[in-house]
Amino acid sequence: MSRIDEIYPADRVTLREVGLRDGLQLVKRFPSTAAKRDWIAREYAAGVRHFEIGSFLPAARMPQFADLPEMIAAVGALDGAFSSALAMNERGINDATASAVDEIVCVLSATEAHAQANMRRSRADAVDLIRRTAALSRQVRPAGERQPVYAGIAMAFGCSIAGTVAPAEVLRLAEAALDAGADVVGLADTVGFAGPDQVAELCRGMAGLCGDRPFGIHLHDTRGMGIANASAALDAGARILDGSLGGLGGCPFAPGATGNVVFEDLVFLCGTKGFDTGIDLDALVAVREIPASEMPDEPLYGALARAGRPRVLGPPAT
Repeated sequence: MSRIDEIYPADRVTLREVGLRDGLQLVKRFPSTAAKRDWIAREYAAGVRHFEIGSFLPAARMPQFADLPEMIAAVGALDGAFSSALAMNERGINDATASAVDEIVCVLSATEAHAQANMRRSRADAVDLIRRTAALSRQVRPAGERQPVYAGIAMAFGCSIAGTVAPAEVLRLAEAALDAGADVVGLADTVGFAGPDQVAELCRGMAGLCGDRPFGIHLHDTRGMGIANASAALDAGARILDGSLGGLGGCPFAPGATGNVVFEDLVFLCGTKGFDTGIDLDALVAVREIPASEMPDEPLYGALARAGRPRVLGPPAT
């Protein structure tokens, strides 16, 4: 079995919890290292297996990720758990490939305007960084142990800086990322512009492009469409979905960006559609105690946390 097949089995939906990376990008306060470890441990006990835990950026710029090595170690100590972290420049990919992180995430913007605002480099340069990341990951480890590269296309459904984004352009960039060596490409609705029909159309295009390869979807709930869009993505073939505990998150370089789709609600959605996630919803919702305590000024969202998991009160009607 290849490393990518181990991380993303073809026979199931994979849910990536991005609360400890995307979820902490815009917060005024962030959890202590001990609280983050507890967050990971409790989500793991609830059945979560995929954790995006930070960015390889200087601590002076992003102090919330200064303890990234400790987070990588925390996930690495858990049997069957996988860590992901973002690398955005040469220093980042060097640090990432030298680390024990399981997966390296690179970002490719769908528009030049966001590429410059987010990374201060062109889209062509971002594709080249993906190429160098993939090449380096192959050089430093044996084939069966190398770190897969996940290329996320930001602003794939519309850009708050440049406006409309053509689906054909997104598919062209996805193909360029795959050709550069990315193992997985994900589509990000960075500012929550999309609706279900738009998501379904682009996901069908990705399914045709990727064939047997999995592809991902990273949704924001800025306009209340996150769960509807996730449902459309599942129907159109997406099998890797991101969410954030309590709906935390947002891109610092995307005007109007707010939180991710709520991870707990995403787990519930998958259950209603017949996908077994292996995640205990009651135990997962209880983990919200940690960000609520550590970041009391940050709002936490989620319909499931508010209304509770449905209880079966008796036998079905006949």
